[in-house]
Amino acid sequence: MAVTLGLAGDTMLGREVAEHLRAKGPHSVFDPGVRDVAAEADVVVLNLECCLSDRGTQWPAPGKPFFFRAPPIAAETLAWLGVDCVTLANNHALDFSEQALLDTVSLLSKAGIACVGAGSDVHAARRPAVLTARGTRLGIVGVTDHPLDFAAGEGRPGVAYADLRDGVPPWLVALVRDQRAEVDELLVTPHWGPNMTSAPLPYLRSAASVLLAAGATLIAGHSAHVFHGVADSVIFDLGDFVDDYRVDPYLRNDLGIFVLLTLDGPRPRVLRVVPLALEYCFTRLARPSEYTWVRDRFVAACQALDPDLEVSDEGDHLRVEVPRPGPVAGAA
Repeated sequence: MAVTLGLAGDTMLGREVAEHLRAKGPHSVFDPGVRDVAAEADVVVLNLECCLSDRGTQWPAPGKPFFFRAPPIAAETLAWLGVDCVTLANNHALDFSEQALLDTVSLLSKAGIACVGAGSDVHAARRPAVLTARGTRLGIVGVTDHPLDFAAGEGRPGVAYADLRDGVPPWLVALVRDQRAEVDELLVTPHWGPNMTSAPLPYLRSAASVLLAAGATLIAGHSAHVFHGVADSVIFDLGDFVDDYRVDPYLRNDLGIFVLLTLDGPRPRVLRVVPLALEYCFTRLARPSEYTWVRDRFVAACQALDPDLEVSDEGDHLRVEVPRPGPVAGAA
């Protein structure tokens, strides 16, 4: 049976967004229209680029410029939006040290939201989530290629760290291969690459190929703060979902996407790409001129990766079909 997966990128609920939440409540940072789009999905997954806590001290890294912490009520924001799973594998999960990370995991659990990519030790951080929707077993793996000092260890809380610049590490290949044998679909959601790039760097494309060969049936990345194109079953970057960031006038990190992806066995994957506008601490559906900018940018980004890929404009969303990856030996 077909299942629809909703995907969003970097979701930053700290700093001024946190003050907005405290002042106006947990339902105030997303327009109801965005929630309605998310409600079309059977499972919603995003990158939570902050911790949820009132506790902790700033991570003692010399020169670290940004520290993101959202209040506990932000868990209600995610639940109201319909989020089912978040990845915490990113460069802000430990911004307020181990206590705040553990608070985040606990608050998400109490809100009924699964998390991957970080935890109380390296085993918890690397542990996939498995969600079931419409009879489909969906595995989710979260990893990040930065920063090394956030890496979880034996008895040490942190993130699932993988240095992808030197190739996909054997533990991650094995994890993807083994998890693929247990599920119908396997999403790998990496926080990879540098900020403010308009296309994936070559090492990310190489890593994506290795992960697909290992058994990932879908890859959805984030980190650039700018959405990238699609190739095969890889959404290289989902861009930002909500934040209080300075806007680059060329890259337009204030315009983003929400992806609805239909998974239906061996049939081609249908992606519905919904353009968004990120105002200061508030996200809504894109207006006509914003929609046009997102459409043109997304088409160009996709064609740069795969000149044969067709993107159609359906009036309120963009539509893309990509083939399902071929079977992997030993996979379900």
